[in-house]
Amino acid sequence: SRKRMYGPNLIDVPVKPYVQMLFEEVLNPFYVFQAFSITLWLVDKYYFYAICIFIISIFSIGISLHEIRKVSLMTMFSVEECVSSEELVPGDCVIIPPEGLLLPCDAALLAGECLVNESMLTGESVPVLKTPLPTGDGGYSSETERRHTLFCGTHLILAKGGGASAVAVVTSTGFFTAKGSLVSSIMHPQPTDFRFYKDSAKFLLLLGFVAFMGTIYSIVLTCVQVTWWELVIRSLDLVTIAVPPALPAAITTGTIHAQRRLKKQGIFCVSPPRINICGKISLFCFDKTGTLTEEGLDVWGVMEGGAAGFSELVPDPSLLAPGPMLSGLACCHTVTLLQGQPLGDPLELKMVESTGWVRHYYALDSEFGGHRVLAVVKPLSQSTSTGQAVAIVRRFPFSSALQRMSVVTVAHGGHSALAFLKGSPEMVAGLCRAETVPQQFSSKLRSFSSEGLRVLALACKPVDERTDLGTIEREEVEKELQFLGFLMLKNLVKPESAGVINVLRLANLRSAMVTGDNILTAVNVAKTCGMVGVDEKVIFVNATPPTAQSMPTLEFSLEGDRATRLYQNGFDYHLAINGKSFAALCNHFPECLPKVLLRATVFARMAPDQKTQLVKELQKLNYRVGMCGDGANDCGALRAADVGVSLSEAEASVASPFTSKTEDISCVPLLIREGRCSLVTSFSLFRYMSLYSLIQFCSVLVLYTVRTTLADLQFLFCDLFVVTLLAIVMGRGGPSGELHPHRPSASLLALPVLGSLLLHTGMVVLGQLAALFITTSQDWSVERRAPRFDAQLFLSSRYVPLNSTVFGVANLPNMENTSVFSLSAFQYIIMAVVVTKGYPHKKPLFYNWIFLCLLIVLFALTTWLVLYPGPFAGHQLQLHNFLDMDFKMLLVAVAALNFLVCFLVEVSEDFIL
Repeated sequence: SRKRMYGPNLIDVPVKPYVQMLFEEVLNPFYVFQAFSITLWLVDKYYFYAICIFIISIFSIGISLHEIRKVSLMTMFSVEECVSSEELVPGDCVIIPPEGLLLPCDAALLAGECLVNESMLTGESVPVLKTPLPTGDGGYSSETERRHTLFCGTHLILAKGGGASAVAVVTSTGFFTAKGSLVSSIMHPQPTDFRFYKDSAKFLLLLGFVAFMGTIYSIVLTCVQVTWWELVIRSLDLVTIAVPPALPAAITTGTIHAQRRLKKQGIFCVSPPRINICGKISLFCFDKTGTLTEEGLDVWGVMEGGAAGFSELVPDPSLLAPGPMLSGLACCHTVTLLQGQPLGDPLELKMVESTGWVRHYYALDSEFGGHRVLAVVKPLSQSTSTGQAVAIVRRFPFSSALQRMSVVTVAHGGHSALAFLKGSPEMVAGLCRAETVPQQFSSKLRSFSSEGLRVLALACKPVDERTDLGTIEREEVEKELQFLGFLMLKNLVKPESAGVINVLRLANLRSAMVTGDNILTAVNVAKTCGMVGVDEKVIFVNATPPTAQSMPTLEFSLEGDRATRLYQNGFDYHLAINGKSFAALCNHFPECLPKVLLRATVFARMAPDQKTQLVKELQKLNYRVGMCGDGANDCGALRAADVGVSLSEAEASVASPFTSKTEDISCVPLLIREGRCSLVTSFSLFRYMSLYSLIQFCSVLVLYTVRTTLADLQFLFCDLFVVTLLAIVMGRGGPSGELHPHRPSASLLALPVLGSLLLHTGMVVLGQLAALFITTSQDWSVERRAPRFDAQLFLSSRYVPLNSTVFGVANLPNMENTSVFSLSAFQYIIMAVVVTKGYPHKKPLFYNWIFLCLLIVLFALTTWLVLYPGPFAGHQLQLHNFLDMDFKMLLVAVAALNFLVCFLVEVSEDFIL
C-alpha cells in the first residue's frame, strides 16, 4: 500500500524527444506570431522576405531545441543505482553499508554514526558527522533534524554502528527528497520580479495600440479603392510591422554577451535574466567567515576560568596542565578518521591539533566498560598505551540553532564519565551553574571579541556512571555545567575585502554583514573591512521578548550607554543587532523594524532562517538585495535574494543564480558592472527595436497615403541587413571600468523615456514627410504613367506619377518610394547610434569595434544606394534613379539634420534623468 501511495523511488527527469520539444516550442506565442506573419506575407506576395524569415525562424528553433535538450541532460545527475532502490518507500528501514554509498533517498539515522559529504546540497566540502535521531515524542522534520538526516544525492563516506550496522528509516523519496527539490528548483527557477520585464510587456501593448490606430487610418484611406480581402491583408500587415516579432529575442542579446564575459572572468550564471537585475542592486549582504574573512582559523590562545576568575592566557593549548580544559579541547568535536587522515570542520581540526593529542577511531567496547565506543583520543606521549585514553561514547553535534555541541566521554575501564560542551560563550554561560562563571566573563568576552577574535567557551560536568550513556538525552547532558574557560581563534580579513567594500561605498551601494558569529567580533571585522568608517559610531540594538514579569523592551546603546538621537540625519552611525534581538524586533516591535533595517550594518548570531527572513524584509523596503556567501547556512538567503552569489563551486551552487570561482568578494563589483552594462544594453535594444518598428510603420503609412508601399526586397534589406545585424552586435563592448554612483533606470514607461520616443518618432515622421514633399516639389518632375519597372525609364530620371487604379507594389518603382525608403534606411542607422549609450555604465562606442565597423559599412552602403544605385541594385530593390545630384545630396542632408535633432533630444533626456 505504501508503494502504491508514494510510487517508485525515482527522480525521473525525462529528456523529451525532439518531436515533442518541437511541438511545444512552435506553440510558443513568439513563434505563433512568427507563423502568422509569414503566412500573411506569403498571401501578400512578400515571397523573398517571408522565405528569409522562415529560414531564420527554423534556425532559431533548432538552436533553442538544442539548448533545451542540453539543459535537460545537464539537469539529470548521472547516478548508478541498484534496481532495488527504486522500490524504497517512506517507512522502510535500511541498513547502511560500512564502506558507504551514494544515498538514493532521504532517511533518518536510527542507529550508528555516518560520515557524509553534503557538498552537493550545501556547497561545503567538509564531511559532516551524522548521529542517531534522539528518542522523543516530538514530530520529525528534516530541516530541524539535519544532523540526524541522511539526504538523497549526498555521498556517504563511512558508516559505523558499533557492534552492528548503521540503520536508518526512509523519510522521503523521488522529488520529495532534498535532491529532488534541488532538481525541481533547477527545472522551475524562481520567477523574476523586475520592472524592466513588466514594462516590456506593457510597452508591447502600447505598440499594439499604435498598430490599431494605423489600421484605422489605412482603412479610411483605402476602403473605397481596394477589395475587402486586400483591406484585411493591409491591416494585418501593419500589425506585424508595428509589433516586431523579433523584439523579445533582440533584447536578450545584451544579456548573452554579458553572460559570456562573466564566464571568462570565472563567474557562472544559471539564470541569465538575473544579470539585468544586478544592475539595480542597492544593497549587498555578505557572510563573514569564508566570505569577508579567511576560511581557516588559527588558535590564538586559551584562558581557563572558574569561580575564582580567569587564569593567565596560554597561547598554546598543548602547554595546559592535564585536566578538564585540555580534555574538553581534545574530545569535544566531530573530527573523524578516514584512512588515517582526520576529517572535519577546519575550526575543530585546528583545535584538536593544538592539544597535541592523537585520535584512534577503532577500539573495543569492552576496554571502556562495555559502552559503545565512537572514537578514542589520547595524549601523544601515551600513544602506545591506553592508560590515559578517553573514549567518546555519545555525541550531540553542533546545531546553528542551539549554538553548541556536546559529547559524553569515559576513561579506560568505563570510569570517570564526563560530559563536555562547546559553543558560543553566551549560550555556554547560560547553561552553566552561575557560581562557576567568572565575574569578568562579560568584560573578557567583550575585550577578545573587540579585537576580532573568534571566541568559544567550554564547560563540563560529571555523569553518573550508572546512567545508560548510550541513550542519555541531550537536555540531561547540557545543563548544570561547570564553566571551563575560553578558546580564542584568529580569523583574518581577506585582503580583497576592504577594497571591494570601498568600491561599493563610493558607488552609493550599501553593504551589510550577516553572520552567525559574535556581534563584537562582527563589528570588529566590519570596521576592518571598511563597512563602518573610522569616524562612525556603532549603536547596538537590544530587543527582548516579554516574560511573565516584564514587557518586551527595545533599547539602543552606544558602548554601554543608551543612544539618544537614534534617527538623526546623516550616516555617521551604524546599527548592529544579533539574532535574538532581531527575532524580538520582528515579533514585538514591527513598527520599528523598517527604521532599524534602514541603518543596520551588522547582523550577528543570525540563524540560517533568519538570514532568509532578513533578505525578504529588506526587499519589502524596496531594496534590490544581493547576497554573497559560501556556506550551507547561506543557501536560503542566496535563493531569496534578488541576486545570489555563491563562492562555492559545489553542485549546490546551481541553487544560486551566480557562482564565482574566485573565493573572495572581488566578483561582486564586476557582477554589478556587467549587470548595469547588460541592463543599459537591453534598454537600448528595446528602444531601438521599438523605433525600428515605428520607422517602418511610418514609412508604410506615408507611402499608403500616395497609394504605394515598400517593396519586398526593401523590407528584407532593412530588416535583415541593417536592423538585425546592428541589434546582434550592439550589446558587445563591455562594462565601464568603474561603478558610477547612480544606477541605470529600469523603467520603460518613465516620462523622459516615453517623451524621447515620442520626439524621436516625430522627427522620423517629419523627416520622411520632408523627403516626400521635396521629391514631389522638384521642377524636373513630369507626369508619366509606368506602373512597372522599365530600364530606360530608370536611366531617364523622368518622374513617374502614381497609377490611381492600382495600389501598393503595383505602383513600383516610383520616386516617392525611393525617397522615403532611402531616408528610412538612414534613420535605422541613425537610431542605432542615438540609443547606444556608453557613459557611465558602458565603455565608449569605439570599444565596440565590430559595431562601429558595421555602422560605417552600412552607412557607406546606404549612401551608395542613394547616390549611385546602379541598374542592378535599382532593379532588385525597385528604386528610381535620380540623376539630379543636388537632389540626392539634399536627401543626405535631410538625414544628417534628422541625426542632429535626434542626438540633441537624446542628450536632453540624459540631462533630465
